[in-house]
Amino acid sequence: MEIKEAQHLVDKWINTTGIRYFNELTNTAILMEEVGEVARIMARQYGEQSFKKSDTEVNLADEMADVLFVLICLANQTGIDLTDALEKNMQKKSIRDADRHRNNEKLKP
Repeated sequence: MEIKEAQHLVDKWINTTGIRYFNELTNTAILMEEVGEVARIMARQYGEQSFKKSDTEVNLADEMADVLFVLICLANQTGIDLTDALEKNMQKKSIRDADRHRNNEKLKP
């Protein structure tokens, strides 16, 4: 699925099943909540924290999809074309970081 298609799919879902978008501030808070759920799983699955009994049904892919969904909602609400934004961001990073990571001693094997 292309990013543009995902933006259209989310918009269609919001305007039918979801009725309407939550306001931008609410969606920002929801985004932070969803990122927190990803962080919780990462800390337990790849970090030093252990899972609790209530964590038995966690699904990292589903939580990442929740983050993406809400991010797409915010992009749609604010008129941002995520394809264009990502392409420009990659160009910026490619110029800015052309030698930065290659010369980083901490990243050398």
